[in-house]
Amino acid sequence: MQVGVPKETKNREYRVGLTPIAARELVVHGHTVLVETGAGLGAGYTDAQYVAAGAEIVGSAADVFEKSEMIVKVKEPLPPEIAMLREGQALFTYLHLAADKAQTEGLIASGCTAIAYETVTDRDGGLPLLMPMSEVAGRMSIQVGAHCLEKEQGGRGMLLGGIPGVAVADVVVIGGGTVGANAARMAMGLEARVTVLDKSIPRLRDLELQYGTTLNTIYSTSGALEQLLSRADLVICAVLAPGAAAPKIVTRDMVRKMQPGSVIVDVAIDQGGASETSRPTSHDDPTYVVDDVIHYCVTNMPGAVPRTSTQGLGNATLPFVLALADTGWRKAVGDDPHLLAGLNVHAGAVTYEAVARDLNLDYRPAAEVL
Repeated sequence: MQVGVPKETKNREYRVGLTPIAARELVVHGHTVLVETGAGLGAGYTDAQYVAAGAEIVGSAADVFEKSEMIVKVKEPLPPEIAMLREGQALFTYLHLAADKAQTEGLIASGCTAIAYETVTDRDGGLPLLMPMSEVAGRMSIQVGAHCLEKEQGGRGMLLGGIPGVAVADVVVIGGGTVGANAARMAMGLEARVTVLDKSIPRLRDLELQYGTTLNTIYSTSGALEQLLSRADLVICAVLAPGAAAPKIVTRDMVRKMQPGSVIVDVAIDQGGASETSRPTSHDDPTYVVDDVIHYCVTNMPGAVPRTSTQGLGNATLPFVLALADTGWRKAVGDDPHLLAGLNVHAGAVTYEAVARDLNLDYRPAAEVL
């Protein structure tokens, strides 16, 4: 199979779809890997390294899209990239369609087969291709949140861990999944006072057993959330509804009652955000202020640490990329129900129910369109 790796074009996105090591593995399996020149530089990989791995360097994204049977990316395709997709071509990347009707309609019109990293499942019900970037984003959320709390950034001027004789910051994490657990771990490491809210008692129990009395766990209700947010210094929105738009857990009224200079980091922004006051931002202009509360809502947070992120993502995606290339995407998704769960758009139809529901589009089950 001809596997193409274009350079990412999203603002400040430095990750790349395949590392040279992954490219070599595909070549060993008998496939041709076409890499756009400079695609890996942001993550520290040169064209020479890809050539040494057996890949071919091509001069433009147009060449990659034209010559490839499958495109492997990191972030969702932007309009110029969607225009280069074609019927019968497979696209394997993060899509996050439930919050992006324009992209969804573009993919439908292209006729391509779009398989989303974020809805591929595993035998335990997890999301193995979302997990590594959730780990990165969760850990980063505390770094960027601590920075935003600095007075020069408009924050309250607080150090998360305080000092002897001075109170530590209150960090509230909404959601106890992968993002939330990693955020909590980092915040506790900086000696902040951390509270995690979740609606799953078993999940809260697991977190408490793991971290003991250093972590506060609260069953999530609107009343509990309003009370905690009113005194929070840093809030991490780590809510996930797989493949669907994020529920608006934090209301505008809750934000209005937060302390001036406090910070919201909405990691759920890829799926529309978990706060009514959240809107997508970029690394160029990452924050804005609503009711004296700083909002950080960058849609590709892991792109700021592309070396770590590319390697972590590549470790997770490589087995699936090989399956798609070795047998062809149709047989691969037919043989593996977990990979089939990743099929979001095929032959002009939305094949993931939550996406169709949230965007009010027609839905056709994946098994039917195949």
